[in-house]
Amino acid sequence: MRALNLTLLTDLYELTMMQGYFKNPTDQIVVFDAFYRKNPCGGGYAIAAGLEQIIEYVRDLHFSPDDIDYLKSLKIFDTDFLEYLRGFHFTGDIYAIPEGTVVFPREPLLKVIAPVMEAQLIETAVLNLLNHQSLIATKASRVVYAAKGDGIMEFGLRRAQGPDAGLYGARAAVIGGCIGTSNVLTGQMFQVPVKGTHAHSWIMSFPDEYTAFKTYAELYPNACILLVDTYDVLNSGVPNAIRVFKEMREAGIDLKGYGIRIDSGDLAYLSKQAYKMLADAGFEDAIISASSDLDEYLIESLKAQGAKINSWGVGTNLITCNDNPAFGGVYKLAAIKNKDDEDFIPKIKLSENIEKITNPGNKTIQRIYDKHTGKIRADLICLENEVFNADEDMIIFDPIATWKKTKIPGGSYILRELLVPVFQKGECVYTSPSVMEIQEICRKELNTLWDETRRFVNPQEVYVDLSDELYKIKSDLLKKVGQASIE
Repeated sequence: MRALNLTLLTDLYELTMMQGYFKNPTDQIVVFDAFYRKNPCGGGYAIAAGLEQIIEYVRDLHFSPDDIDYLKSLKIFDTDFLEYLRGFHFTGDIYAIPEGTVVFPREPLLKVIAPVMEAQLIETAVLNLLNHQSLIATKASRVVYAAKGDGIMEFGLRRAQGPDAGLYGARAAVIGGCIGTSNVLTGQMFQVPVKGTHAHSWIMSFPDEYTAFKTYAELYPNACILLVDTYDVLNSGVPNAIRVFKEMREAGIDLKGYGIRIDSGDLAYLSKQAYKMLADAGFEDAIISASSDLDEYLIESLKAQGAKINSWGVGTNLITCNDNPAFGGVYKLAAIKNKDDEDFIPKIKLSENIEKITNPGNKTIQRIYDKHTGKIRADLICLENEVFNADEDMIIFDPIATWKKTKIPGGSYILRELLVPVFQKGECVYTSPSVMEIQEICRKELNTLWDETRRFVNPQEVYVDLSDELYKIKSDLLKKVGQASIE
């Protein structure tokens, strides 16, 4: 799958527009922003993910002879345009927010500056790769937060919407904080921990539960997690597990990484009773793992009920992000110039839905941190060439409800530019960290959020404001374009 040429992973209209530009020659350079409008899962943030795969896609972008033959068979593309595609490659610039960074609505997660045909072609694939992994990484971070330090294992491959969703969804889940995945191919490709126990079928294939447990313990004495709900958790599963653990201890085996897994029933009640039985037998340090259609809300509820679970296997609801199956990222034209011009002309898209009105211009993002706590105060979308002095007072305001203003005293805050160069003149200038390094970046990033932003119900929104200069350009364009549409 990874070696597959993804050049035709695009919507047809990208190619028909490309032919239109080809037939009407232009030397225009454009700026496109990829951003999203609403946080997933009703939350207060999202996690940027998928950049490594975007880099691989852009780096390998080319039309193979088979691609050209297929496009020719559609009978909607002219021969001269198809000949142009034979030598096509990306020559532009790309800036992006690094993977693992916490992000917020309306700010560019990725910016493309390129000839119009090149920028147009990559739209669909960029959104596909960015949307999916950002969604799953965000969901995983919420599940991990609910577990309050307990390990979360990603177990969703068999329920994912296809191999790619399972493979890259598991990658994103580890970025979001999962300690491992059951997906062996993800483990191989991205060097992340793989974890798993055994199925009910293992138990059922033996004459009795005890024999199944004993055999498994002999095979994996240092990773002996026994599934105890095949028949009866408290009257059969846990007693048989305790019997095996006692025999292991009597045999001089140093018990570590051992315990039980419960996959059905009332997890709060069963885990508390199972813990009591294990503790009474001298196994109070045993892992009690739970699975069974878990998500952040159920985990939070079980923790509140005092469930004695300290390890969680989360599958379907994580890998599919069942309560919010799409991230909703978009890719919009923001500025344009002729090849030899120095300055971009800002462009804006209007809509009757105010949240769909775009922010014009060649932009970047300055993140404002509280100097004393390290927490995020706000994000400031500004023009690429704007300069700010953190020693001076800054007044930020809501770009829609402009009367909502906040003064941040000079010297009390730190600025960090979020967008970094990824491609320059078609050449990749960015090295992706490993997945486990990105996970650590994500962990630190999440710690810059206030707890009020991470709560699941009515989270506090992080302000995403416009600089004065950008706000003025947007206001002037709204008046100009709006008046033109009336006339």
